[in-house]
Amino acid sequence: MSESSALFVKICGLRTARDVDAAVGAGADAVGFVFAPGSPRTVGAAEARELAGRVPDGVLTVGVFRGQPLAEVRRLTEESGVRAVQLHGDEGPEYYGDLRAPGRTLLRATAEPVERCGEYGEDLLLLDAPDPGSGKPWNWGSARFTAPQGRWLLAGGLTPANIREAVLVTGAWGVDVSSGVERERGVKSPELIRAFVEAARGR
Repeated sequence: MSESSALFVKICGLRTARDVDAAVGAGADAVGFVFAPGSPRTVGAAEARELAGRVPDGVLTVGVFRGQPLAEVRRLTEESGVRAVQLHGDEGPEYYGDLRAPGRTLLRATAEPVERCGEYGEDLLLLDAPDPGSGKPWNWGSARFTAPQGRWLLAGGLTPANIREAVLVTGAWGVDVSSGVERERGVKSPELIRAFVEAARGR
Protein backbone atom coordinates (compact mmCIF):
# COMPACT_ATOMS: atom_id res chain seq x y z
CA MET A 1 0.00 0.00 0.00
CA SER A 2 1.60 3.21 -1.13
CA GLU A 3 -0.56 5.72 0.69
CA SER A 4 -0.93 5.32 4.45
CA SER A 5 -4.10 7.39 4.33
CA ALA A 6 -5.69 4.63 2.23
CA LEU A 7 -5.47 2.17 5.13
CA PHE A 8 -8.87 0.68 5.95
CA VAL A 9 -9.61 0.96 9.69
CA LYS A 10 -12.36 -0.95 11.51
CA ILE A 11 -13.29 -0.27 15.13
CA CYS A 12 -15.15 -3.26 16.56
CA GLY A 13 -17.23 -4.10 19.61
CA LEU A 14 -19.10 -0.79 19.82
CA ARG A 15 -22.01 -0.65 22.27
CA THR A 16 -22.91 3.00 22.84
CA ALA A 17 -23.68 6.13 20.87
CA ARG A 18 -20.50 7.67 22.26
CA ASP A 19 -18.48 4.73 20.91
CA VAL A 20 -19.99 5.10 17.45
CA ASP A 21 -19.59 8.88 17.35
CA ALA A 22 -15.96 8.59 18.46
CA ALA A 23 -15.14 6.00 15.77
CA VAL A 24 -16.89 7.93 13.00
CA GLY A 25 -15.38 11.21 14.15
CA ALA A 26 -11.89 9.70 14.17
CA GLY A 27 -12.29 8.65 10.55
CA ALA A 28 -12.94 4.90 10.84
CA ASP A 29 -14.00 3.16 7.62
CA ALA A 30 -16.07 0.53 9.42
CA VAL A 31 -17.68 -0.06 12.81
CA GLY A 32 -18.49 -3.48 14.22
CA PHE A 33 -21.34 -4.68 16.41
CA VAL A 34 -20.90 -8.04 18.15
CA PHE A 35 -23.86 -10.43 17.99
CA ALA A 36 -21.88 -13.47 19.15
CA PRO A 37 -23.06 -14.57 22.62
CA GLY A 38 -20.82 -14.56 25.65
CA SER A 39 -18.91 -11.36 24.96
CA PRO A 40 -19.00 -8.23 27.14
CA ARG A 41 -19.43 -6.36 23.84
CA THR A 42 -22.54 -8.24 22.66
CA VAL A 43 -25.53 -6.13 21.57
CA GLY A 44 -29.01 -7.00 20.39
CA ALA A 45 -30.44 -6.35 16.95
CA ALA A 46 -32.53 -3.37 18.14
CA GLU A 47 -29.52 -1.77 19.85
CA ALA A 48 -27.38 -2.27 16.77
CA ARG A 49 -30.05 -0.80 14.49
CA GLU A 50 -30.21 2.33 16.62
CA LEU A 51 -26.43 2.66 16.69
CA ALA A 52 -26.09 1.96 12.98
CA GLY A 53 -28.55 4.77 12.35
CA ARG A 54 -25.88 7.19 13.59
CA VAL A 55 -23.38 6.00 10.99
CA PRO A 56 -23.02 7.89 7.69
CA ASP A 57 -23.35 6.02 4.41
CA GLY A 58 -19.62 6.11 3.77
CA VAL A 59 -18.84 4.04 6.87
CA LEU A 60 -19.50 0.28 6.76
CA THR A 61 -21.61 -1.24 9.55
CA VAL A 62 -20.58 -4.81 10.38
CA GLY A 63 -22.35 -7.53 12.36
CA VAL A 64 -19.92 -9.95 14.00
CA PHE A 65 -20.92 -13.61 14.53
CA ARG A 66 -19.15 -16.66 15.90
CA GLY A 67 -20.34 -20.22 15.21
CA GLN A 68 -24.04 -19.26 15.06
CA PRO A 69 -26.70 -20.99 12.94
CA LEU A 70 -27.21 -19.55 9.48
CA ALA A 71 -30.85 -18.67 10.21
CA GLU A 72 -29.81 -16.68 13.29
CA VAL A 73 -27.10 -14.84 11.37
CA ARG A 74 -29.55 -13.95 8.63
CA ARG A 75 -32.24 -12.81 11.08
CA LEU A 76 -29.95 -10.59 13.15
CA THR A 77 -28.40 -9.10 10.03
CA GLU A 78 -31.79 -8.17 8.62
CA GLU A 79 -33.23 -6.94 11.93
CA SER A 80 -30.20 -4.76 12.72
CA GLY A 81 -29.80 -3.38 9.22
CA VAL A 82 -26.00 -3.82 9.17
CA ARG A 83 -24.47 -3.79 5.70
CA ALA A 84 -21.75 -6.36 6.32
CA VAL A 85 -21.45 -9.77 7.98
CA GLN A 86 -18.26 -11.00 9.67
CA LEU A 87 -18.02 -14.70 10.53
CA HIS A 88 -15.63 -16.09 13.18
CA GLY A 89 -15.91 -19.84 13.25
CA ASP A 90 -15.97 -23.01 11.19
CA GLU A 91 -18.47 -21.69 8.65
CA GLY A 92 -17.80 -23.13 5.22
CA PRO A 93 -18.15 -21.56 1.76
CA GLU A 94 -21.86 -22.44 1.72
CA TYR A 95 -22.46 -19.90 4.52
CA TYR A 96 -20.97 -17.14 2.43
CA GLY A 97 -22.96 -18.18 -0.60
CA ASP A 98 -26.21 -18.20 1.39
CA LEU A 99 -25.50 -14.80 2.95
CA ARG A 100 -24.55 -13.11 -0.30
CA ALA A 101 -26.95 -10.26 -1.08
CA PRO A 102 -26.85 -7.04 -3.12
CA GLY A 103 -24.99 -4.34 -1.23
CA ARG A 104 -23.80 -6.71 1.50
CA THR A 105 -20.09 -7.14 2.29
CA LEU A 106 -18.87 -10.47 3.66
CA LEU A 107 -15.84 -10.81 5.94
CA ARG A 108 -14.17 -14.06 6.93
CA ALA A 109 -12.16 -14.05 10.14
CA THR A 110 -9.55 -16.73 10.74
CA ALA A 111 -6.57 -17.30 13.00
CA GLU A 112 -4.98 -19.70 10.51
CA PRO A 113 -2.51 -18.66 7.80
CA VAL A 114 -4.38 -18.06 4.53
CA GLU A 115 -2.89 -17.56 1.08
CA ARG A 116 -5.45 -15.16 -0.32
CA CYS A 117 -8.72 -13.38 0.33
CA GLY A 118 -11.79 -14.80 -1.38
CA GLU A 119 -11.24 -18.54 -0.98
CA TYR A 120 -14.64 -18.94 0.72
CA GLY A 121 -16.36 -16.25 -1.34
CA GLU A 122 -15.66 -13.49 1.18
CA ASP A 123 -15.04 -9.88 0.12
CA LEU A 124 -12.58 -9.15 2.94
CA LEU A 125 -10.37 -11.43 5.00
CA LEU A 126 -9.61 -10.71 8.65
CA LEU A 127 -6.47 -12.37 9.98
CA ASP A 128 -6.81 -12.63 13.74
CA ALA A 129 -4.01 -13.52 16.15
CA PRO A 130 -3.44 -17.22 16.89
CA ASP A 131 -5.12 -16.80 20.29
CA PRO A 132 -8.18 -14.61 19.45
CA GLY A 133 -9.36 -12.35 22.24
CA SER A 134 -6.16 -12.73 24.25
CA GLY A 135 -4.83 -9.29 23.34
CA LYS A 136 -1.61 -10.95 22.12
CA PRO A 137 -0.57 -9.86 18.63
CA TRP A 138 0.96 -11.91 15.85
CA ASN A 139 4.73 -12.23 15.79
CA TRP A 140 4.88 -10.42 12.47
CA GLY A 141 8.54 -11.26 11.95
CA SER A 142 8.11 -15.02 12.45
CA ALA A 143 8.31 -17.55 9.63
CA ARG A 144 4.75 -18.66 10.48
CA PHE A 145 3.35 -15.28 9.53
CA THR A 146 2.72 -14.82 5.82
CA ALA A 147 0.66 -11.90 4.58
CA PRO A 148 -2.32 -13.04 2.47
CA GLN A 149 -2.92 -11.74 -1.02
CA GLY A 150 -5.82 -9.37 -1.65
CA ARG A 151 -7.85 -7.23 0.70
CA TRP A 152 -7.12 -8.36 4.24
CA LEU A 153 -7.30 -6.85 7.71
CA LEU A 154 -4.82 -7.49 10.49
CA ALA A 155 -6.36 -7.98 13.95
CA GLY A 156 -5.36 -9.21 17.38
CA GLY A 157 -3.44 -7.36 20.06
CA LEU A 158 -3.28 -4.08 18.16
CA THR A 159 -3.01 -0.82 20.13
CA PRO A 160 -2.13 2.80 19.40
CA ALA A 161 1.43 1.94 20.50
CA ASN A 162 2.07 -0.91 18.04
CA ILE A 163 -0.29 -0.32 15.12
CA ARG A 164 2.11 1.72 13.00
CA GLU A 165 4.82 -0.92 13.20
CA ALA A 166 2.26 -3.63 12.43
CA VAL A 167 1.14 -1.88 9.26
CA LEU A 168 4.66 -1.16 8.06
CA VAL A 169 5.90 -4.71 8.69
CA THR A 170 2.92 -6.64 7.32
CA GLY A 171 1.70 -4.36 4.53
CA ALA A 172 -1.87 -4.99 5.69
CA TRP A 173 -4.65 -3.56 3.51
CA GLY A 174 -6.58 -2.74 6.66
CA VAL A 175 -6.67 -3.18 10.44
CA ASP A 176 -9.29 -4.12 13.03
CA VAL A 177 -9.23 -3.26 16.73
CA SER A 178 -11.47 -3.81 19.74
CA SER A 179 -9.79 -4.42 23.11
CA GLY A 180 -6.83 -2.23 22.12
CA VAL A 181 -9.02 0.88 22.36
CA GLU A 182 -10.69 0.02 25.67
CA ARG A 183 -9.99 1.50 29.11
CA GLU A 184 -11.45 -1.66 30.66
CA ARG A 185 -12.89 -4.83 29.19
CA GLY A 186 -15.85 -3.96 26.99
CA VAL A 187 -15.65 -0.20 27.63
CA LYS A 188 -14.28 1.87 24.77
CA SER A 189 -12.16 5.02 25.19
CA PRO A 190 -12.81 7.82 22.69
CA GLU A 191 -9.27 9.06 23.28
CA LEU A 192 -7.76 5.66 22.47
CA ILE A 193 -9.97 5.32 19.37
CA ARG A 194 -8.70 8.65 18.04
CA ALA A 195 -5.10 7.78 18.94
CA PHE A 196 -5.39 4.42 17.18
CA VAL A 197 -6.74 5.84 13.93
CA GLU A 198 -4.15 8.60 13.87
CA ALA A 199 -1.27 6.20 14.57
CA ALA A 200 -2.51 3.69 12.00
CA ARG A 201 -2.45 6.33 9.31
CA GLY A 202 0.85 7.83 10.39
CA ARG A 203 -0.52 11.17 11.50
